[in-house]
Amino acid sequence: MRHFLLYLMMATAVLSTAGCGFHTRGNTKIPKEMKTMILNSGDPYGPLARAVRQQLRLSGIKLVEDSATQRVNVPTLRLEGENNHRDTASVFLDGSRAEYQLVMTVNGQILIPGKGIYPLHTTVYRAYFDNSGNPLAADSEQDLISQEMRQRASEQLVRQLLAVHAAEQQISGHAPTAQPTLAQPEVITSSSEQSSNAGVALGN
Repeated sequence: MRHFLLYLMMATAVLSTAGCGFHTRGNTKIPKEMKTMILNSGDPYGPLARAVRQQLRLSGIKLVEDSATQRVNVPTLRLEGENNHRDTASVFLDGSRAEYQLVMTVNGQILIPGKGIYPLHTTVYRAYFDNSGNPLAADSEQDLISQEMRQRASEQLVRQLLAVHAAEQQISGHAPTAQPTLAQPEVITSSSEQSSNAGVALGN
């Protein structure tokens, strides 16, 4: 029951901070309990772990080596990896695909000593114009897009870490309950993409 209440309060805090344009970078309100943390990943040198590590440091969170002593004193952020897939968003008049929607889902857990394990989940969307006429350029662009999506996902994960702490404080009666503010899904767009999409036909 406690974890269920925490989950609801964490969701409220995430929506509230997302809706008001909250940014963690350089924020001085990082709670003391979150100032030091362990980052645990099955691929510690992979692109996702690097992106999350950078965002944690930019947010003023110190990362320490994983050890039995540290695990009983500081929170542990476990990354469970990312899942990527793409869907057809629009087609040309001849039926060939013109635009994709890329979807990146990142899952993780935050282990707080003496309090429990709480799931973390974020999904980032990106519209992508198919450039099949130039495969090398298309591959390069997709790499840049994936890097940008990981950065956005990392920012959202850090936001959820703070939401876990806020929810714990609310359950303990140490903080007022935040009012939820609904936010739009995380969608990354660019001006170049919009100009490319102008040439996509959907039956016109």
